[in-house]
Amino acid sequence: MTAPANARRAPTARRLGLPALRGHGLFVTGNLIDSVGNGMLLPLGLLYCTDVLSLPLAVVGAAITAGQALALPVTFLAGRLMDRVGPRRVVVWANVLSAAGFALFLTAREPWHIAGVHVLVQAGINMYFTAQRTLIIHVAPAEHRAWFAFTGSLRNIGLAAGAGTAAGALSLFGTGSLRWLIAVDAATYLLAAACFATLTTSPPKRDAAPPNGPSARSGHTRRYLVLVAVNIPYVLAQALLSVLVAVYATRALDLPASAASLLFAVNTVIVSACSTVVTAHLAPKAPRRAVSAGYLVMTAGMGAFALPALPGAAATAWAALVVAIVLFSVAEILLGPALSELSVTLTPQAAGGFTQGLYQFSWAVGMVAAPALFTLLLAADPVLPWGFEAAACLVALFAVPALAAPDRHGRRSPR
Repeated sequence: MTAPANARRAPTARRLGLPALRGHGLFVTGNLIDSVGNGMLLPLGLLYCTDVLSLPLAVVGAAITAGQALALPVTFLAGRLMDRVGPRRVVVWANVLSAAGFALFLTAREPWHIAGVHVLVQAGINMYFTAQRTLIIHVAPAEHRAWFAFTGSLRNIGLAAGAGTAAGALSLFGTGSLRWLIAVDAATYLLAAACFATLTTSPPKRDAAPPNGPSARSGHTRRYLVLVAVNIPYVLAQALLSVLVAVYATRALDLPASAASLLFAVNTVIVSACSTVVTAHLAPKAPRRAVSAGYLVMTAGMGAFALPALPGAAATAWAALVVAIVLFSVAEILLGPALSELSVTLTPQAAGGFTQGLYQFSWAVGMVAAPALFTLLLAADPVLPWGFEAAACLVALFAVPALAAPDRHGRRSPR
């Protein structure tokens, strides 16, 4: 490509909020492939256990939950490991561990086998996300904000591609293709590991040494614990989309099964297409404001989801759900990159192993607890899950000001 062509492309990339991709091809590929493997995970695991192994759904669900719960402490172990060997190696080993878990799927026969396999798979996932945010600032320290948004878009594309691949193969070849799909999924994790293993990384340069007195350290810890708490409603919202929307649309609102697929498609398109642009232009220097705006929009989205379940409002189902998923997607664009950035920049030690393990623990706990929580609420009343999540978002919204660092006079920054 000629120099003038490069010059013409640079402003376009900046307007779209894209980071400088040159020299980062393997990093992009690794993120995308890992997301494809994650997208295939849920449908393949459940279907393989129920259709190939002929295990009852309730037993499979209990085994999966048990395996995921046993993998929760891995977030802290991965954090300690990251402090010793760096985030790149942890991400590589995480993908290898997930690949081993999927390979062992093919030897599983009993419920306890399923639980053990999910310990490995979920341990790999927890390790990966404990180290992935810190890896971004080691790969591209000058553009980490753009990379958080861009990798979020890649993740949505990869998840959709993985789920679509699984759905397409199952529709064409039936459940007989499940063994091959699981083998392919294991291979994708190994390929992602190979991509990450080749990366060249360097820790970002620290600014002036932060104050290390007991009071300063205590203040940093309190602020980071607030961030972990503020993140939980976002975790629950992500789980809510995958766990509840399909059941709610079909059973509570009597819509066809295709309704959920349409909503997921709308979400994927909006988030994939708009994350980098919004992050680059609307919230470039104020992640806390982006979090506040995101939770405000998410609260409105929960209200739109709940509307058709109210007495006499069933006729609004399609319109309300489309509005709801658009609001949800906008909130996701605002919240995802901003919370990721804060998770590694909020305090001087934010990108370290313990704090990243703590932050990822909020994700792991939320994902384990959400299915039981939201299905229980849905069984009690179709409005309750959305009301609960809306209330959680408002609590987070009012907690965001506590994330600001006080100045020397004790005042908090407005940003």
